[in-house]
Amino acid sequence: MQSAEDCAICLDRIQGKKTLKCSHSFCSECLESSFKRKPACPVCNTFYGTHTGNQPEGTMTVTRSQQRLPGYERCGSIVIHYIFPAGIQGSEHPNPGVRYSGTSRIAFLPACEEGEKVLKLLKKAFDRKLIFTVGRSVTTGLNNVITWNDIHHKTRMDGGPQSFGYPDPQYLSRVQEELRLKGVTEEN
Repeated sequence: MQSAEDCAICLDRIQGKKTLKCSHSFCSECLESSFKRKPACPVCNTFYGTHTGNQPEGTMTVTRSQQRLPGYERCGSIVIHYIFPAGIQGSEHPNPGVRYSGTSRIAFLPACEEGEKVLKLLKKAFDRKLIFTVGRSVTTGLNNVITWNDIHHKTRMDGGPQSFGYPDPQYLSRVQEELRLKGVTEEN
């Protein structure tokens, strides 16, 4: 059984104790090594610093539409266009030097106060290269393609959650939690 004086990373007695603002303590060497992979508490996932991903170069543009999303009939919608040209994987990708194909994606948010908040967070995540990555597509099985990177988007206006669309009353809070886990919050 682990005691309060054991490091949650190496599971041995804490050496050179380092306590984070979230009150979790670790061996200083274990924490330093862990922070090289991800600057977050290994216990509660509180972020420290700014996490940057390996998303390839692309663009994120936003337009507005009067079309209403199911579940948000009192406002229009926000349409996000992501465009990525084909390229060659860099050292930060799984297969450096190997080509990846270009892609474009469209996503939708309600143009309400919470939707606008999520849009700002998604823009921050995009700028930090966190929304997409290069790897294996779960849906097509293809390798060396641009894929979503664990920040879910609504890619259809309707059809419900099973079709990546609306209505989905929990989506806006769920995506904010996914963004928080990547270190993207209003404060950070």
